[in-house]
Amino acid sequence: MDARLTLTEKEIPTKWYSVMPDLPFALPPLTSPRTGYALSPVELGDLFPEAIVEQELNNRSREFSIPDEVQEIYKMWRPTPLNRARRFEEILETPARIFFKYEGVSPAGGHELNTAVAQAYYCKEQGVRRMSTGTGAGEWGIALALACKFFGLECRVYMARSSYDMRPYGRTMMELCGATVFPSPSRETVTGRKFLEKEPDSPGSLGLAISEAIEDARMYEDTKYSIGTVLNHVLLHQTIIGLEAKRQIEKANTYPDIIIGCVGGGSNFAGLAMPFLRDRFGGRKIRFRAAEPSSVPTLTKGRYTYDYADAEGLTPMFKMHTLGHGFVPPEIQAGSMRYHGMSPLVSALYEQKVIEAVAYPQLSALESAVQFLNCEGILAGPESAYAIKAVVDEALECRATGAKKTILFALASHGYFDLSTYDAFLAGRLKDHLYSEEEVERALAALPEAFSGQ
Repeated sequence: MDARLTLTEKEIPTKWYSVMPDLPFALPPLTSPRTGYALSPVELGDLFPEAIVEQELNNRSREFSIPDEVQEIYKMWRPTPLNRARRFEEILETPARIFFKYEGVSPAGGHELNTAVAQAYYCKEQGVRRMSTGTGAGEWGIALALACKFFGLECRVYMARSSYDMRPYGRTMMELCGATVFPSPSRETVTGRKFLEKEPDSPGSLGLAISEAIEDARMYEDTKYSIGTVLNHVLLHQTIIGLEAKRQIEKANTYPDIIIGCVGGGSNFAGLAMPFLRDRFGGRKIRFRAAEPSSVPTLTKGRYTYDYADAEGLTPMFKMHTLGHGFVPPEIQAGSMRYHGMSPLVSALYEQKVIEAVAYPQLSALESAVQFLNCEGILAGPESAYAIKAVVDEALECRATGAKKTILFALASHGYFDLSTYDAFLAGRLKDHLYSEEEVERALAALPEAFSGQ
């Protein structure tokens, strides 16, 4: 009976949950590189509308109401299903019960639309006419392009060049939704032109795309910047995933022993995990595991320090796990995970040993995704493949020990925009990229001096 657990429309959450008041530690603040002090609302308002600034900096409120207009759009695809992966359990011969929260049913194909709709709404309410953003693999760009279309806003997207070339269908989707898409580094910005002069064939990165999008937004008074991961307001909007999942898994008369998700910037993992974190802080026994690429091991190998969130140093300073804002990640297929930093909240949770992290090569992750497809009939996005690999490892450990655990994982997106990735995988054209300690050390050496020791 628990193969697919649903909610009624009336059971869809009407408020987002903020874990900030429940944290047993203080989260280091966003810091101004100009003053060295905590960022003021005025400084952050240069990038975001007022409502987003309030959500980002408010550490007191546990709940934020979801605007009626956002709720109505959410009903196009929410609640998303919580499925039990029975056939996957059988092929793995595990006593564990495996559940997955599937965000791939959204019109944009992934979880990103949860925050894109909210951000576009708040921009429209403040009289903003256009939004700019950077995207790694394209999923975030698709989500924002569609959200902008819903609210009649213009959208400009800077897409990391490697994904622009390797994942053309994502770019096509953005353009179908009316967005203007540029390969990053581009010739549209001073930042892009500077990088192209140094490296004409640069594959780009999410950090660089973010720099270009910020520069773009600052060129126009009627434009605001939008980000799809990392920041607190983004993670807040994504908690609708975990809030729904808590209600759904109750209907299966169980509770997760471990929650698993992939991490690039941290939003889908945190969106599922945060509503359950409150239970953990209240004494309930539950584990959390974040899965990342071994070639971009931000949590498992990165340094916990203040750094910029973009390649050019245009953002505030974040206390986070970072590989250095100047690090250009390898051209792995999981483009949205080609990012040097991690959410400050997720980073602090890892530093405090509240969550665990594992890193995998891309080939083993994609192999697990294909195995999942052949059992459950859903092709995962390359990013979610890392979560599936972590689930496989946990399920096999349960088989070895006989532990009857309940595993809950985030299947953040489908992979049907990424068939070129799987085509290359089947043809043997993909390889595992090695983590370059030398390149990371060079990037870390360029951390801002005022913050490098914190």
